[in-house]
Amino acid sequence: MRIWNRAKLLGAYLSGQERVNALPVEYIVETTAKCNLYCPMCPRETHKQPKEDMTGEIFERLVEEAGQTGEHMMLIGLGEPFLDPKIYERIEFCERHQVYTLLSTNGTLLDAEATERILGSTLEHLTLSFDGSTKESFEFYRKGAKFERVRDNFLHFCKRKHETKAKIQVVVQMVRMEKNWNEVDDFMRFWSAVPGVDQVRVKADETNLMRPEAGHAAADWAHPCHYLWRGAMYVKHNGDVYPCCQSYMLDGKPMGNIGRETLPEIFNAPEMRRMRRLHTQGKAGEIDICARCCTTIPHPLLVAGSLLFHGRTVRKLLPLVERLVYLTKLPGRWLKPQAPLPPKNGDELVQIRGTRESR
Repeated sequence: MRIWNRAKLLGAYLSGQERVNALPVEYIVETTAKCNLYCPMCPRETHKQPKEDMTGEIFERLVEEAGQTGEHMMLIGLGEPFLDPKIYERIEFCERHQVYTLLSTNGTLLDAEATERILGSTLEHLTLSFDGSTKESFEFYRKGAKFERVRDNFLHFCKRKHETKAKIQVVVQMVRMEKNWNEVDDFMRFWSAVPGVDQVRVKADETNLMRPEAGHAAADWAHPCHYLWRGAMYVKHNGDVYPCCQSYMLDGKPMGNIGRETLPEIFNAPEMRRMRRLHTQGKAGEIDICARCCTTIPHPLLVAGSLLFHGRTVRKLLPLVERLVYLTKLPGRWLKPQAPLPPKNGDELVQIRGTRESR
C-alpha cells in the first residue's frame, strides 16, 4: 500500500495534477502547544499558543486514517514534546500502525528518567536542538534554559544511547543565526566527538521572524514545492491541517480539520488544488504564504528520489544529499535554498557531519 501510494504521489507531482488520489508520506503533528522557553526566532513569539494538548481522539483518528500510507510522523510543532503527558503513548500508537516517529527537543526536560524511557521506546529519531556553543549565544536564543544543564542532559542521553547500543538516530542541531554564526566550527568539533551522536547539523533559520525581508525570488518558482504533494502536512494540536509547517506561521488558512473531515477531503480541498495549480504554472509567487516562505525548494529529481524510497530511508539519506549539495558544490539547481544571510568569512550556511560512530 505504501509503495503504491508513493507511486501515485510521484505521478501526480511530475504531471502537476491538482487532485491527488493518494496521501502524504509524512506529517508534522503538534501533540502539544505548550512550551517552557521563549525564543526570539520561534513563531510562538508572534502567534500566541494556548496551554493545550492534542486530544487522544484527534490524534488517533489522524494516525488511523494515515496508517496505511503515512511513513513517518514528526511529533513536533510549536510546543515542547516532552510537555505532552501522552507523548510515549502516542509513539507506541504510531508504532502499532507501522508509522515511525521523530521528535525534536529543547533538552530542558531530558533528565535521566526521560532518557531511559526514550531509549526503551520505539522512537526512531531524536533531534537535540542546541543553538550555540557558548553560554551567551545559547541563552540568548533559548530564553529560560540553562546552557550547562541542557548540555549535560544531551551528553548524558548520548552516553546512555552509546552504552545501551540503542538504534535511535540522534542528531545534534544548531540553527545558524546572527549571534552564533561564528561558533559553527566549535559546535561541529565538540558534538562530533561525542559517542552516541549520529549526525551534527548546522542549518539555516527557516522562519521570517529574525529576517522579515526573506523569501523566494520569482525565479525560484521554476519547480513546484514538494510539500503540496509529498508532505509534510502540518497538523495543529486542535486538529487544523495546513499544507506545510510554514503556512500556519505565515498566517495561512487551514485546509480543514481532521476532527471534522477526512484526510482525502483535506488533501484535495479547493485551496490545496488552487495552490498546486499555481505552483505547476510557475505562479507560486502569487500565493501570499509561498511568496514569503523561506523553506528550501528541492529540484524535482530530488523529490522523485524521495518518493522512490520509504521515508525511513529518505531520512537516512538526507544528510548525504545535503553534504553533496552544500559541501561538494553540486549545481544549485538541485536544491534551491532560501535567500541567505550575508556570508561571513565564507562560512557555509548549512553543514552536516556524521560522527565517527555513524561512519
